Amino acid sequence: METIRRKLFIAFAFFPLAVMYSAHAEYNRYGIPDSSEIRKNLTETWFEAPLQMLRTNHPEVRKNNAGEQFQIRLEESDSTFTVFVSPQARLSVDVYSDAGKKTEVQSVYPGDAQGSWVLVRDKRSGTALRIRYYFAKDSDVYVQFVPVNNTAYADFIVFGAYAVRQVPTGMPFNRFYGASLEDVMTWTKDTLPWNYAMPHTEMYHSTMQMINVIRGKLPDLVYADDAMYDENDEPVYISTGKHRDIPEEDADKLSLSSAGFIKWIADGLVNPIAGSSLKREPLLVQTVMYDDIGFPGVLSRKYNLSFSLDWTRNIAAAVLSVYTGRTYVYNQSGVDVTEEPFCAELTASGIKNTAGYIKDTGYSAESLKPLMYILSSQHPDECYLAAIRETDRKASPEVKVFNECAIIFPYFDSNGMFNCVVFRNGAESTIDDFCQNFRGNFVHLVRMRTSDKFFPL
Repeated sequence: METIRRKLFIAFAFFPLAVMYSAHAEYNRYGIPDSSEIRKNLTETWFEAPLQMLRTNHPEVRKNNAGEQFQIRLEESDSTFTVFVSPQARLSVDVYSDAGKKTEVQSVYPGDAQGSWVLVRDKRSGTALRIRYYFAKDSDVYVQFVPVNNTAYADFIVFGAYAVRQVPTGMPFNRFYGASLEDVMTWTKDTLPWNYAMPHTEMYHSTMQMINVIRGKLPDLVYADDAMYDENDEPVYISTGKHRDIPEEDADKLSLSSAGFIKWIADGLVNPIAGSSLKREPLLVQTVMYDDIGFPGVLSRKYNLSFSLDWTRNIAAAVLSVYTGRTYVYNQSGVDVTEEPFCAELTASGIKNTAGYIKDTGYSAESLKPLMYILSSQHPDECYLAAIRETDRKASPEVKVFNECAIIFPYFDSNGMFNCVVFRNGAESTIDDFCQNFRGNFVHLVRMRTSDKFFPL
């Protein structure tokens, strides 16, 4: 009998600890440091204390029950003050002295690291303005809660774009002082798009395969106007289809225009399946009709306003046809990207409603990075052909025309960090540089499935 009692005592003694670590393990299925048990004891001393009192607080370092360290500290700006509860990170620092260089590992506590919790208050009134949870590897992706009559309203923000804005949670604002991210996700599972933020990092192999193959081929490419290779891999002009002579100095390289470069990539996908490259003529079929009496219709008699729009749409439809074994023309293919995952965006002049997708025009170039984040999280096996609509200000009146093409590969690396590679005119750039270069212009996107079986000419 004594043995049974002893076993029961041991079992119940360890039961709370088991539950605690079980809950922590459940939360850490996302691998995100959790400061909730620390924050539950900070309300009076850090979250609701007057600024004058907070200024007397020294930064504190505390551990949660899993042994993870967090720093609690105060920072001030001109109009606000902020309390950070930030997880520990390790940073390698080179230290130079008379004895030479020595590398030391130092502890840092970034305020926007994954697992950080941030409270911002107004400096004049002391009123709480917002609480942020940094849950993603990318610090520009977070969820925040703002108080409205003591009730918390939620925002879900991706690189300055609001996927959700001012959605009521039904929870008191101060409930979030001690709430874990697991709590937050449970409370908002039907109102916030958490599926955007949990990418399956193992699903981007074909994307990385194509990126690496293209990178390896770039030294063998050279830009040439109006240049492509036909279905027999012979050099021809896009405009006429006639044979194109290669300059002697480029005899050992592939010469391609902006549009020819995109076709060369598409050919690398279809050739292993179909045994030949794409034909030129179907790629030039017009996909948008302009009103004859409208300004674009009048201009279209003189200019080809939709060249790269038609080109990318028809290429995407052709690749889809090869993949499926069925013949699709553009308007049957559904290749246009028309998603509108955002309701507003944060700009230098404040929060503004976003224009989203505009038919036959696309998206503003500035909105592409958050859009690519969402598309990549939802469609890990896709890349995107981009037709760039620029404004020719030399013409009078100004002409808006689709001339340039690009291809965009968004993906999440093995650590869950978002990346996005852009190839255009035989060169590589980042999505940030691409958006900056075409700031003020529009970019139309069509989707194309990536593949490990990618063998460009």
